Amino acid sequence: MAVPKLELRPLGNTGLKLSSVGFGASPLGSVFGPVSESDAVASVREAFRLGINFFDTSPYYGGSLSEKMLGKGLKALGVPRNEYIVSTKCGRYREGFDFSAERVTKSIDESLERLQLDYVDILQCHDIEFGSLDQVVNETIPALQKLKEAGKIRFIGITGLPLEIFTYVLDRVPPGTVDVILSYCHYSINDSTLEDLLPYLKNKGVGVISASPLAMGLLTELGPPDWHPASPELKSGCQAAAAYCKEKGKNISKLAMQYSLSNKDISSVLVGMNSVKQVEENVAAATEVALFGKDLETLSEIEAILKPVKNQTWPSGIQRS
Repeated sequence: MAVPKLELRPLGNTGLKLSSVGFGASPLGSVFGPVSESDAVASVREAFRLGINFFDTSPYYGGSLSEKMLGKGLKALGVPRNEYIVSTKCGRYREGFDFSAERVTKSIDESLERLQLDYVDILQCHDIEFGSLDQVVNETIPALQKLKEAGKIRFIGITGLPLEIFTYVLDRVPPGTVDVILSYCHYSINDSTLEDLLPYLKNKGVGVISASPLAMGLLTELGPPDWHPASPELKSGCQAAAAYCKEKGKNISKLAMQYSLSNKDISSVLVGMNSVKQVEENVAAATEVALFGKDLETLSEIEAILKPVKNQTWPSGIQRS
């Protein structure tokens, strides 16, 4: 049987079309447990085979290991470079944050070498709330524009947790300077605050990528890792929702994925993956929602359980791996 291809969605004004599910490569840096090179390569190949064309990494993930592993996986595809879209980041490294023009300019050369590429499609300033937003506006982004002119990157992005950082920067740079934003943990069943920002971003012609539809593990049967910064109320609310789904023979992670995928104004939902099995599960969730729509009944029941903790966020101080 032919595999239904993933939907491709336009990314702002870039002209790029991203698969609705994106491959988050941070797990390839062994940040959630060891991943062998053969597993890393196999998961990238399977993702591409099933229609994922967007791969996102950062020099920070696994202290540059994620970029190296993703580079090996992409090389193993043996397809023309224009068939996949690669995004990496700058400004956040194992040794700390540095958004200076000098460091980000050097950073892209290091990333290209690890990724074994001549250019990346998107270079994003990584977790900008930890730096000076004014430096990002006045120094980092102009440096990235030079990299764009040099052909090392095609588009410029910014990432971070608090939503107000996006409006702060976008209100202060010339229109069309920043092409894309990557927001995480603000478009999932427990927190949909990104929705309020979508009309503003659309008006600016900025593409939107949303990461962590499972809210960094809150919306899983296993529950979040020990370091998760959510409040005890939010954790127990999500735990109750997961248990409720399990009782009904449903999987909360799959429902959460489908919830995040159903908003077409979000170009791609990034999910961390490190095995063929994870790739297959995520793509299956997406193709199922495309064919049958989301499970509205169970979703509304989960939303009722989560209502008391809806849109509760946490401070950005978390040192995410």
